[in-house]
Amino acid sequence: MDRTQLADFLRTRREALQPEDVGLPRGPRRRTRGLRREEVAALCGMSTDYYARVEQQRGPIPSEAMLAALARGLHLSLDERDHLFRMAGHNTPGRRPGTDHVSPGMMRILDRLADTPAQVISTIAETLVQTRLAVALLGDETVYTGLDRSLVYRWFTHPHARRIYPEADHPAHSRIFTSELRTAYSRHGADSRVAEVVDALREESEEFTALWSAHEIGVRREGDRKRIQHPDLGVLELQCQILYDADQTQALLVYTATPGSESHDKLQLLSVVGERSSQR
Repeated sequence: MDRTQLADFLRTRREALQPEDVGLPRGPRRRTRGLRREEVAALCGMSTDYYARVEQQRGPIPSEAMLAALARGLHLSLDERDHLFRMAGHNTPGRRPGTDHVSPGMMRILDRLADTPAQVISTIAETLVQTRLAVALLGDETVYTGLDRSLVYRWFTHPHARRIYPEADHPAHSRIFTSELRTAYSRHGADSRVAEVVDALREESEEFTALWSAHEIGVRREGDRKRIQHPDLGVLELQCQILYDADQTQALLVYTATPGSESHDKLQLLSVVGERSSQR
């Protein structure tokens, strides 16, 4: 671990980011060049004391999970992320399709959606990062590990995962998830994270196995509408807009409602209701 270079790199990246780059108000009295340490810590999901000690060359060797959080919070490019890992004494993560790293451009868009439910997902429906209102609407979907990180896997193996949608919509979602997984499988091949999920589901779910055997491709919802079942607000009828990154391995999902509708009023209540617990 090169403490001096690591600390200097973090400081320069912090000072290069402006509040508006990450969706924060600048405020009339700001004198700090770039972001404050406490702002970076909040963006990375760590304590201010921990971040400050690393930047001041006093902290422990950051784990790979902490480094990934720093790369995301500081909006690092892949090259910058790799440099960060090397300075901390770790091997650089692979750049295979389906990497967990969210591009700086995608993060900049997400940061500007602080008042909107939005999240970035991988090609196998692993939620990589969410806005606060997305957590309030859907639950914290970033807490899972292993195969459970994939919503598709949870959908077919954990009944609680289905509570997010009205029961009448379950058959359609099962077909859509299977179709999307088959498309991802054809793109990434048998030696991929997609194949790992497919193989596990064929062992564990008769429903998935039957749908997989049907070879349905391109199954889509009617329009962009999606119904979400919230434990406090009931059913919300939302539009789900999707923006894909350049290599089609990650997608930004943004949930909105028609102004003046009952669902639009319910969305405004999300910040009052608070965060929804994850569907375990």
